Amino acid sequence: MQTIKKAITFANNSIIMKISGFTIIKDAVINDYPVVEAIRSVLPVVDEMIVSIGNSIDGTEELILSIPSNKIKIIHSAWDPALREGGKILAVETNKAFQHIAPDSDWAFYIQADEVVHEKYHSIIRKSAERYCDDKKVDGLLFQYLHFYGTYDYVGDSRKWYNKEIRIIRNDKSIEAFKDAQGFRRNGQRLPVKLINAWVYHYGWVKSPKQMKQKMYQTGKLWHSDAEMNAFLQSSDLFDYNEFDSLRKFEGTHPEVMQERISKKNWDIALNIQQKKFSLKDRLLYWIEKKTGKRLFDFRNYKIV
Repeated sequence: MQTIKKAITFANNSIIMKISGFTIIKDAVINDYPVVEAIRSVLPVVDEMIVSIGNSIDGTEELILSIPSNKIKIIHSAWDPALREGGKILAVETNKAFQHIAPDSDWAFYIQADEVVHEKYHSIIRKSAERYCDDKKVDGLLFQYLHFYGTYDYVGDSRKWYNKEIRIIRNDKSIEAFKDAQGFRRNGQRLPVKLINAWVYHYGWVKSPKQMKQKMYQTGKLWHSDAEMNAFLQSSDLFDYNEFDSLRKFEGTHPEVMQERISKKNWDIALNIQQKKFSLKDRLLYWIEKKTGKRLFDFRNYKIV
């Protein structure tokens, strides 16, 4: 049946292909995650959207239910705090959500609760998934990244920010989330992937200084002990956004789904982006990357084929 499905084509020669989306979320309201925007940003690309909701203490489920789409399928999961070391709990929950992907889906599109895809990339993503659908040498699609910092006007441009990661994987349950679910591997081995001309906009570091402090306290408990995070919380009431090494001004447009959230921003942060805070080695590597486009000696959680 699967072979027959692959052989059938539409009149416009596009392959009949199915993409399932999936994400995990817990305490979205308390931590002010843009999860609604994240989900809405991939809905036009996917045929179903699995949303795994952890044992939240706020109105997270009501927030997800407010999204008007029959593609969304909510499942529930109890997060085990004993798995917090190294963020392992995030990988465990991601793998659990992946198991709910429809068996007849070709691809699974993973989006984190603070990641958004610009609508200008929808067509590219679908076409790329179609192009490599039957190429079994390709296990995933690699996206490029923009990491916003402080406000919607600044983007991190140093090596501390990962610039590429896998976000679409083949619907093969031998593939699993790696470490804290930043990416994916199979049996600990890097996946062979194709780099596509599409970006993920990461907004995890865009909040008011007070909200950012609270969010880091809440989410930090997924990696660190309660004692460590209580000490962090008591250090100050506000997050200090001046602790960066290098930023640049964002000159593009934000995704349409983000416009309402951006219009409600009620804080201002002035950051001196002319100031670079590098060691000599990092300054040299930064200069080489800006001149050549090559990021030397970078950790790669994938294998481009």
